[in-house]
Amino acid sequence: MSEEQSLFDAPPMGEQERMVEAILFASAEPVTVAELQARMPHGADPAEALVYLRKRYEGRGVNLVKVGDAWAFRTASDLGFLMQRETVETRKLSRAAIETLAIVAYHQPVTRAEIEEIRGVAVSRGTIDQLMELEWIRFGRRRMTPGRPVTFVVTETFLDHFGLESARDLPGLKELRAAGLLDSRPLPGQAATPDEEEGAQVGQTELFED
Repeated sequence: MSEEQSLFDAPPMGEQERMVEAILFASAEPVTVAELQARMPHGADPAEALVYLRKRYEGRGVNLVKVGDAWAFRTASDLGFLMQRETVETRKLSRAAIETLAIVAYHQPVTRAEIEEIRGVAVSRGTIDQLMELEWIRFGRRRMTPGRPVTFVVTETFLDHFGLESARDLPGLKELRAAGLLDSRPLPGQAATPDEEEGAQVGQTELFED
């Protein structure tokens, strides 16, 4: 084989794994296969390299996980307690925001009108803004209906924060309550007191840990 031909040969799979590993470790955000492909040599197969790399990190302190359509290294879920901070900042998420986030997550893509129909009350601009500032929801595609209303979907940041590969992995209501993310108060469509509607403090640090 000539030197010219060898320039177009894909690197050995072991070397491709090392390349993918290096890119993911250096990236602050999850990286898609397309992004890996663009950065790796001609003929490389990052998708295959990810399969081997993921298996190699199974059972270790750091795991290779899929976040939406992207990939990232994350601390093993059973070792998360080691990363907890001693000082926890208390922040508040209104009940309206919690309900809106849940509706978007379980019904996406969903329009503002559909959110309001499910909740039974109007959704304020501030509630949407708060969730978008947290980068937990984003604009989706416009509906092909009169007025072409915009839809909302959850983000990869949301999935990454809660350790989900996709929205299909969202837990059921029992699991949410067991994790402290929902309490026994009425859900959207049921009666709620003015105090509950105004806002409820979220004490679970999982919602806002960095």
